[in-house]
Amino acid sequence: MTASNLKWAILALAGVLGSAQAADLERAVAIDGSRIDVRFTAEDFTVGLDELTAWVGRRARIVRDFYGRFPVPAARLLIRATDGHGVHGGREFPTSVPSITVTIGRDTTRAELDDDWVLVHEMVHLALPELADRHAWLEEGLAVYVEGVARAQAGNITPEEFWGGLVDDMPKGEPRAGDEGLDRTHTWGRTYWGGAIFCLQADLAIRERTGNRKGLEDALRAILIASGGDTTEWTIERVLQTGDRATGTDVLSGLYKEYGDSGQAVDLAAIWRKLGIARQGGQILFDDSAPLAATRNSITRRASP
Repeated sequence: MTASNLKWAILALAGVLGSAQAADLERAVAIDGSRIDVRFTAEDFTVGLDELTAWVGRRARIVRDFYGRFPVPAARLLIRATDGHGVHGGREFPTSVPSITVTIGRDTTRAELDDDWVLVHEMVHLALPELADRHAWLEEGLAVYVEGVARAQAGNITPEEFWGGLVDDMPKGEPRAGDEGLDRTHTWGRTYWGGAIFCLQADLAIRERTGNRKGLEDALRAILIASGGDTTEWTIERVLQTGDRATGTDVLSGLYKEYGDSGQAVDLAAIWRKLGIARQGGQILFDDSAPLAATRNSITRRASP
């Protein structure tokens, strides 16, 4: 575990223990053979603790369905209460039993919970081995990209919402002047959205090489099975090579060689044209005659177990 992650893990554990001593508010969520221990810092949520616990289960099943299993056998989740509405952020801590914290407004409704992306994002982190700090772009970029794909596959958001989010936000991940590549440039945009661009490129390239028979999800499932997820530490080369073997390609390793130390731009506009995606008048429109329209549809179609 890196020094920075160890520091945050200690703080997270202290928060979990402190909340248990203060309120002793606990629930458990079972997902197949996995267990999530949920603790709350307060009980005065408008929707109630049982509904919040059910929401945790719904989010966990979205992640389970994408990966074919919940990433880890056991996890801890601390839900912190704050004023107002909505989920105000979260963080995952890679310990032997991974911990997640999220902060939720006491007046949050069920609809607001089900519209939120934060907990799915943090749970996706559980499925990737811990990497060196300079590769945070892969950890965060995967969580950004997979969160949207998994929610679309589960019907939690529409394909239009998923693709519209990428069209609007992926330009934030494009390199700026002086960029030295994903491993060397650690701005917020490059870390989160630059990593997500890498994942989109990988998904499209894997599908192109395999005649749309396999996608990024096949690589990620293989990485999870081989590694056990965020309870282990791997090199980025091992991660990418494991994913490549699962798809029978060298897509992940090749893209890393291309973008890890190079600040070259990606022509996102060309990608949207090939996929048949356009934003017009505030709406996302699909062109099913586009060259990669079938690929676009397959990405948001529920993955096979």
